[in-house]
Amino acid sequence: MSVVPQPTISLPSAIPTRTALLKTLSSSHSLTHFKQVHAHVLRSTHPPHHSLLLKLLLSSPSIPYSLSIFSHLSNPLPSLSTPFLRHLSRSSEPQFAFFVYQRLRNEGIPIDRFAFPPLLKAAARVGGLAEGKEIHGFGFKLGFDSDPFVQTGLMGMYIGCRRILEARLVFDKMSYRDIVAWSIMIDGYCQSEFFDDALELFEEMKRAGVAADKFILSSVLSACGRAGNLDYGKAIHDYIIQNGLEVDAHLRCALVTMYASCGCMDMAQQLYDQMIPKNMVVSTAMISGYSRHGRVMDARLIFDQMVEKDLVCWSAMISCYAESDQPQEALRLFKELQILGIRPDQVTMLSVISACAHLGVLDKAKWIHVYADKNGFGGTLPINNAIIDMYAKCGSLERARDVFEKMSRKNVISWTSMINAFAMHGDANSALNFFQKMKEANVEPNRVTFVGVLYACSHAGLVEEGRKVFAAMINDHKITPTHEHYGCMVDLYGRANLLREAVEIVETMPFAPNVVIWGSLMAACRIHGEIELGEFAAKRLLELEPDHHGALVLLSNIYAKERKWQDVGDLRQLMKERGISKERGCSRIELDNELHEFLVADRNHKQADEIYKKLDEVVSRLKLGGYAPNTNSVLVDLEEEEKKEVVLWHSEKLALCYGLINGAKDSCIRIVKNLRVCDDCHTFMKLVSKVYGREIVVRDRTRFHHYRDGVCSCRDYW
Repeated sequence: MSVVPQPTISLPSAIPTRTALLKTLSSSHSLTHFKQVHAHVLRSTHPPHHSLLLKLLLSSPSIPYSLSIFSHLSNPLPSLSTPFLRHLSRSSEPQFAFFVYQRLRNEGIPIDRFAFPPLLKAAARVGGLAEGKEIHGFGFKLGFDSDPFVQTGLMGMYIGCRRILEARLVFDKMSYRDIVAWSIMIDGYCQSEFFDDALELFEEMKRAGVAADKFILSSVLSACGRAGNLDYGKAIHDYIIQNGLEVDAHLRCALVTMYASCGCMDMAQQLYDQMIPKNMVVSTAMISGYSRHGRVMDARLIFDQMVEKDLVCWSAMISCYAESDQPQEALRLFKELQILGIRPDQVTMLSVISACAHLGVLDKAKWIHVYADKNGFGGTLPINNAIIDMYAKCGSLERARDVFEKMSRKNVISWTSMINAFAMHGDANSALNFFQKMKEANVEPNRVTFVGVLYACSHAGLVEEGRKVFAAMINDHKITPTHEHYGCMVDLYGRANLLREAVEIVETMPFAPNVVIWGSLMAACRIHGEIELGEFAAKRLLELEPDHHGALVLLSNIYAKERKWQDVGDLRQLMKERGISKERGCSRIELDNELHEFLVADRNHKQADEIYKKLDEVVSRLKLGGYAPNTNSVLVDLEEEEKKEVVLWHSEKLALCYGLINGAKDSCIRIVKNLRVCDDCHTFMKLVSKVYGREIVVRDRTRFHHYRDGVCSCRDYW
């Protein structure tokens, strides 16, 4: 058996000098080489010089080997132990500093005050509160607790261990606070998300006559940005200008991030343009800032101009698309990320899953699920919760439930996601059943859970059950209802045509109705033809939000039903002047991994002629079964025959005919629509499911409709 020879270091045959050994140690990058040099040191006839021992401790490529060397030193002086502790506290394994500390304590070896800051730093880095407290106590016994270096170390340790109050106690006991102490405490408040405390402490620092440096100012600007405190952020900017402080790259980055976080994008862009070069951190802050305000094009411009991109900025741009009603772009960007070989993290995956849920396409949802499992995300609780929601919004309640049942750990979000899934699919009984199981599993429901349960009751007409749930939320679970809960109750009564009870809820609420409340009442009036009350609700809503397109459209529809065409014209002129347009109906269907979109009366599709021919055929077959187009939803001044054409050209009917032409005969046709399904389309889908023997699933703005054998899962209550 051949033995591979180990590389050796060339050293003189005579015992090398200390200088030669120090030089050789500096060039030893492998443990094998290092051990050879160590052997030469041990063979020396004289005890190793202090500098050589220190070099051995600090230069070893292996921390365990360094600890072994240290353990063989008899009674090491602080001049050796303290630098070694500092080295360990800065290493990738700071916890090893505690082994050195323990040996020094056990053997009574002297420890000087300079050893405490690195020990406390190690405790902060590993979150070792117990070790930190023990070191604090020992430092107190030795009288080092009044040393400013030890005190700042203690503050850093408590902040690192998320004990901000203990850090503040140390800070308050300091007889002298230098700029470092103020900086650590202010930054600690920012890390702990106590932004108001950070700003208050900064004011205290100014009153104490301590001049702020760029690090403190950066921390304070970060607090302003994260708290959304634009006024204070502007005041800090003024402070910088008035005091003639140099705005270097670090401080400019903090200013840009603050303005972007507070939504002041014009000022953020102005400062950003002055930055040369621009770093990834500030560019990502700009992308996130534009994203929060729906300015996707501006965000993409920043993204495209970036020379280097890390995962964080890719995630920010994907999230921007996902949250801005452009899910396809989010998924397209994710594909680019994969081509570049950049592995996503959990934040990226959550944005991608959200985009897929918004898109509502089941095939893509399946692919994302497989990808998540293959790349090690399948076992994480947030990802599984998001996948439940994704499958539910992509029309597969079965897959959502399967993910839920297989989860080894479930939290309140898991249960709530499943309850919401049942609610949006119209399965109120299962939603209530799961709500009961959740309580039996000792998982305490939260505010969001109750919104889901009340939504389920509302969309199924379960008035008594909804009343009981609302009462139990207040009396048994001590949850104070919010606007959203009251909105659900208004919706519950409104859908059931109990409009007097709905109005009573609005009048007896402990706070003023908001847009959601008036919107729920307005929608109920639209369903049941309560014109006067609907007009009243719409006008109250417009007082709160003058450009609310839904309220303006409803008023227009009310006037159209009453044939007040002059009022309709006036409203539409007002909408035109304000740049408000009625949202156009749009339906999506995916076949063979390709997404197809249709608008009302759309003729842009490459198969448009075939689609309209198929539509004529379908209408003819349905008419034999008694179908007649319902034109009540067409609220424009047209002749009756023209209205029939308009209602037959709704986007979901076009998507359905495309599915009938191209899909497999026994496959389910899945359609996603951006608006509420109208009465005529609802009847149309039911009849097609019966006449053509096809299962049809339609997701509209608020819920799912599963059509089978001429029946809809909503039981015509939606």
